[in-house]
Amino acid sequence: MILLVGATGDLGGRAAKRLRASGQEVRCLVRRQTDDSPLRAIGAEVVRGDLTEPATLPPPCEGADTVIATATAISRRFAGTSSATIRDVDEVGMGHLVDAAEAAGVQRFVYLSFPIGSASLRTPLEQAKLTIERRLANSPMRTVVVRSDGLQEVQLSPAARFDLAAGKAAVIGKGDNRRRLVATGDIAALLAAVALEPDPPAQIDVGGPEPLTKKEIIGIAGELAHHPLKVQRMPRPVARMATLMLKRRNDAMASALGVGLASDIEEATWDDKPLRQRGINPKSVTEFLKEQSQALAGH
Repeated sequence: MILLVGATGDLGGRAAKRLRASGQEVRCLVRRQTDDSPLRAIGAEVVRGDLTEPATLPPPCEGADTVIATATAISRRFAGTSSATIRDVDEVGMGHLVDAAEAAGVQRFVYLSFPIGSASLRTPLEQAKLTIERRLANSPMRTVVVRSDGLQEVQLSPAARFDLAAGKAAVIGKGDNRRRLVATGDIAALLAAVALEPDPPAQIDVGGPEPLTKKEIIGIAGELAHHPLKVQRMPRPVARMATLMLKRRNDAMASALGVGLASDIEEATWDDKPLRQRGINPKSVTEFLKEQSQALAGH
């Protein structure tokens, strides 16, 4: 039995589908009043609970061999639909989940994190990820920390101020640092694979197949749209100051700005090898943008 925490999100939902398609028993921890019909439709077991309610976590862990944890509060914080902070969910709540998994005798814990470089401002999300990584390093469970570069569907979306339809994009810093944005489906496939393989590594740093700067991505998008994108720039000092000022007032925005700033400074030292080693043919940023452009043209 695999317990999936975060299955109502895009990435977690894709991982659930892959696992069910391969015949795995999947149990999903779902918050109250959250629509679970897509999970039930694929034959997943649904158990109600919440990372902010420690008493609800032991029952879902009972009988589970593996936990995959992708849950985060950041999207709900941006949407204004949750009063629980990133610290409440991603740090304290996820810590309670680790405790419950250990107590239930779970053998493997697969945790989704992201690369945090030396230029980090230790935003609420970064602090939460580091805290859980350190907690897992001392766990008796077999732990796998997957540090994924930014997701194409998230970083190249209107929510991240990259709006192909409107012909607009925002750049934090200089925009000339290469990173490897990766497809959500590819990370879902990776999580499903390491949950099942006999001897997974303790840490996997992974990105997409195409190292590109933000300037290069904007250029590709402009070519596909047949007109240059209008670019709004935020200098590094402004981004740094805004991140520091927003840490307590808006944890989601501070975390997003911190990730954007780190992406402009810390060059990717990882690649797509962990994906290809597991038979996953990764989608490039160019392929992703072509798909988005074609979808817009079809409307």
